[in-house]
Amino acid sequence: MSLLVPLFVALPLLGAAFTLLLSRHRRMQIVVSITTLSATFVLAAVMLVVVDGGTPLAVSVGGWPLPFGIVLYVDRLAALLVAVSSIVLLAVLLFSVGQGAADGDEDTPVSIFHPTYLILAAGIFDSFIAGDLFNLYVGFEILLVASYVLITLGSTKERIRTGTVYIVVSLVSSIIFLSAIAMVYAALGTVNMAQIAERMGEIDPGVQMMLHVLLLLGFAVKAAIFPLSFWLPDSYPTAPAPVTAVFAGLLTKVGVYAIIRTETQLFPDSNLDAVLMIAAIATMIIGILGAVAQAELKRILSFTLVSHVGYMIFGLAIHTSEAVGATVYYMVHHIVVQTTLFLAVGLIERFSGSTSILRVKGLVAGAPLIAALYFIPALNLGGLPPFSGFIGKYSLFEAAASVGTPLMWASIAAGVVTSLLTLYALMRAWNLSFWREQDEAGEGDSRYQHLESAPAAQTQTERRASPRIMTGATIGMVAVTLALTVFAGPIYDVCERIGSSLLQPISLVELEGVEQGT
Repeated sequence: MSLLVPLFVALPLLGAAFTLLLSRHRRMQIVVSITTLSATFVLAAVMLVVVDGGTPLAVSVGGWPLPFGIVLYVDRLAALLVAVSSIVLLAVLLFSVGQGAADGDEDTPVSIFHPTYLILAAGIFDSFIAGDLFNLYVGFEILLVASYVLITLGSTKERIRTGTVYIVVSLVSSIIFLSAIAMVYAALGTVNMAQIAERMGEIDPGVQMMLHVLLLLGFAVKAAIFPLSFWLPDSYPTAPAPVTAVFAGLLTKVGVYAIIRTETQLFPDSNLDAVLMIAAIATMIIGILGAVAQAELKRILSFTLVSHVGYMIFGLAIHTSEAVGATVYYMVHHIVVQTTLFLAVGLIERFSGSTSILRVKGLVAGAPLIAALYFIPALNLGGLPPFSGFIGKYSLFEAAASVGTPLMWASIAAGVVTSLLTLYALMRAWNLSFWREQDEAGEGDSRYQHLESAPAAQTQTERRASPRIMTGATIGMVAVTLALTVFAGPIYDVCERIGSSLLQPISLVELEGVEQGT
């Protein structure tokens, strides 16, 4: 079974090669892309069952002995995240296929989109199963190079501008990460995570702190933790709807995943928990205040994305097995729900010709299905019971309360305020865009004058029909969000086992048990 681990990266890369060769055959590109992601999901689901009932799977690629070989490693956390990512990537792919069929290649040129999209998937999967820091860096760079192409699809002036900011910030983050890797190798003589964990206690505490801070800084930019989150709200909303959805759901979570790995496996006795907690509070509050000040749905969701990354950092900073398990559950919840909301907003934009809450009206009467597809995940993100958002937040608050320090109670208060303001921002959008009648005042109304100067508040685009496959993909994602609630018990049990295993004082990879792959 271990020898199948490299397929998580090999399948998307082979799929990308085939779709590039089939650039003049759109239908064959679609078939290859869907087949590739479906096969990856099946493989991840099978491996999740295997590793949940036994030991993690690891393989040294190319048959090289450790520490020279590149180790790919699949435990419960990696398998779960690959499975969830495959579902999200597949749903967004179907959404983009429908958009391409309806609009042609104007927004998402199919000949470019499919190979680039599969390369993005390969980078995401490689990041999740990387067993050494340099391979983690390679995974980051693969997904970032692909994202550079995707975020500028269509080559509009606005996309080029925001894409440039995104590229510059990503390059700075990569330079920091690569510098940290070089210093880790200089200090410890390895970049294999298992060996780093074993040797970290042998070096000077000051050097440990420097390595810790550098790695955390590089990952914090990618995860959009305040104050390093300034780039995200401007970068994501300008991209095509499918690209924005997959970026919002997955890219920041790769950064969060890297922080989870390093904090629990490489620095288990971290003395930066208080710093992380303060950063989490600031990320939650500043992010959601930004959302409240917006008048455009994609920007509202981009700011809520930043604020809810704060919940994950909050859970990690508690540093107990219960909190880490709750963090993983909330991470899975947020990947699915945030992607679903962006897909729903994509449908709103096509139906209304705008995503400004000042311009869009009467969607409950005019498009009741789209209204439902927005309303359900919005309540979920806001944390209303019995949805998965409530389960995740309650579990995080309970873990913090069990520690009971003043900083923990302050974090709980910040989390409650953020949840209430999230619900306010999303329900205000519901009231204006969905519940308000077509003949009611909107733009120019004194009640909303403070929003008229917000970015993109006056944006208007062409109205377009939404093919059934786009609506069907969004319905499917809403169903997945509900499944996180219906099957919360077994899913949360897996997350609890993940939390316990991550904080165990064992190596990330059992070196003597690594199979030599080819």
